[in-house]
Amino acid sequence: MTDRITQAEFHAQRPRQRPVEREHAEQVELFKWVSYQEKRIPELALLFAIPNGGKRSKAVAGKLKAEGVRAGVPDLCLPIACGKYHGLFIELKAEGGRASDSQRTWMAALAAQQYRVHLCIGWHAAKAVIEEYLRQGPPLGGEVI
Repeated sequence: MTDRITQAEFHAQRPRQRPVEREHAEQVELFKWVSYQEKRIPELALLFAIPNGGKRSKAVAGKLKAEGVRAGVPDLCLPIACGKYHGLFIELKAEGGRASDSQRTWMAALAAQQYRVHLCIGWHAAKAVIEEYLRQGPPLGGEVI
């Protein structure tokens, strides 16, 4: 008799990280990169996270809803106008993650308001989007200060 197991049995035995934990890890890595690059790219100091996700108690969820937290708002915002856009929003997912209906609705609404919006799988993709966005330069007709 052999001690070998199938690949499916192996994966079933391993504890799998929840998507929220994996997305958290991706966002932490992105902000590590940001902290290393802020001297070279000062605009990165304005990048911030929008803490909409995660598991919360009903009481905390109720308080946050009363304060204006809205389901589906993208995870990250860079309020820097570049090219024809007013700013950049990023929905950051871990590998295998998908945008919810409310996230897709928000992304479409923000894009209609001349914001650049991206769904990024992994922090490396988000980094590339941010770098490419900032290379567009100041708003059309604007000056570099």
